Amino acid sequence: MSSQTLHTGTDAHSGSSSGTPATRKPYRNRRLPAAGTVGRYAALAVAAALTLGPVLWTLSTSLRTPSESFNLPPSFLPINPDFTAYQEVFKQINVGLLVLNSALVTGLIALGQMASATLAGYAFARLDFRGRKAIFSLVLATMMVPVQVTIVPVFILIRGMGLSDTLLALILPAIPTAFGTFLMRQYFLGLPNDFAEAAALDGAGPWRIFRSVYAPLAVPGMAIVGILAFNFHWNEFFRPLILTISEQNFTLPLGLVTLQGNLGTGSISVVLAGVILSMLPALVVFIFGQRTLREGLTAGASK
Repeated sequence: MSSQTLHTGTDAHSGSSSGTPATRKPYRNRRLPAAGTVGRYAALAVAAALTLGPVLWTLSTSLRTPSESFNLPPSFLPINPDFTAYQEVFKQINVGLLVLNSALVTGLIALGQMASATLAGYAFARLDFRGRKAIFSLVLATMMVPVQVTIVPVFILIRGMGLSDTLLALILPAIPTAFGTFLMRQYFLGLPNDFAEAAALDGAGPWRIFRSVYAPLAVPGMAIVGILAFNFHWNEFFRPLILTISEQNFTLPLGLVTLQGNLGTGSISVVLAGVILSMLPALVVFIFGQRTLREGLTAGASK
């Protein structure tokens, strides 16, 4: 009798063998996001809408018929998506030749700017010569001069060299880059000096130090210069309009202008379809180069 009573009392106090549920942990309320976080997300959402809104509207209009493009009130989504405008682009202009010209011009400009900016940036950052700061200040001052001011001297120089109405007339003047030189100079200044000192102790000269030590380390910075140059000159319109005359030397932006027709009487859907097609190469370059671009922009801070 006493053993049964003792056993029952043990069950009552232990709580484990009698099957009573364990005590639950108190529920923790989720913290609401701070006002600053909400404000930042709201600002980013507005910026994304302002940036992507025109692109989405261009894509939507390119999928409409010409008559539907002028409906009032306009609808954001096409009622009956139609891809006829994209077929008309290939019928009205030689897309293959225009893309080839743009790729050749833009690719050579990007490679040329990568090479020139790397050499100039290394010289201003690592080499000690007389007038270095003054010359670098003059290079930076050229960034404040718009291309419209220098286009006439450039045109006269190109004509004197016998390169008028050629693709070289678009490539050669664009190879020197003040912004790329500034960017590469800052990148080289962020690299340690120990590498140059160790290479100099081994008997390496300035060119060997640059080629074998610093140039491989500057690849992310060179990639930034190349990507930015490609995106800028792929969409360039003013210089090709002035420096080229023959349609066989037109770049893609000039070819898209012919889609407007005489006095702008062309189909707006066809024009915007051409715009969407012209955006695809730059979008592909950005998608595959965004990681390199991000790493290159943050490399200086990490070093």
